[in-house]
Amino acid sequence: MVIIMLGAPGTGKGTVAGILQEKLGIKQVSTGDIFRKAIKEKTPLGNEVAGYMEKGLLVPDEVVIKVVDERLNQPDLENGVILDGFPRTKEQAIKLEKMLAKNNKKVDMAINLITPEEEIIERISNRRVCTNQECKAVFNVTMNPPKQDGICDKCGSALIQRKDDTKETIKNRLKAYYETSEPIVEFYKEKNVLYSSEVSTKINKLAEDVAKEVVEIIKK
Repeated sequence: MVIIMLGAPGTGKGTVAGILQEKLGIKQVSTGDIFRKAIKEKTPLGNEVAGYMEKGLLVPDEVVIKVVDERLNQPDLENGVILDGFPRTKEQAIKLEKMLAKNNKKVDMAINLITPEEEIIERISNRRVCTNQECKAVFNVTMNPPKQDGICDKCGSALIQRKDDTKETIKNRLKAYYETSEPIVEFYKEKNVLYSSEVSTKINKLAEDVAKEVVEIIKK
């Protein structure tokens, strides 16, 4: 099974994907995680994408597609994948269709998360992430704080604020997302695989609630 996570930064895509990975036994793959690891290790790819991510700009299609194509062909994804962070444009979605078709696969569900912009900005600016790439736990200093300040509850590693989680950068990322999001949402709607849901404290619906709904739909 192939599942796509759609939605602006801070809507809870990573949280939903993580829960689905646990419940469905399908590997979550985040292009953001791949890029951040490359930046930390100062690989050629890392040096190339660092400037884009720190400014809140989208990484060019040709770079993203190359990374994803290589990742999709690795053995641990034979039974399926949850893609978080790709595709982000209609052109990427079309490329993904061709990548999957080579292995007789297709996108089975595209989950589109919607959250008010002011709530996204507050949520991301208060986000703290685990530095352990094997853990990748996410906390929020106001909504879901760690038991010990700056320390991950799950593995004990240090928590940090990402360089691209400042309010100015968040606004740039949201602007970039909104400019490209409508065509890709329509693309999957036409494919009849789109599942949209609002995620907001205003309606008391969190990412965990969406994940539960998706699991129930798939198991039916």
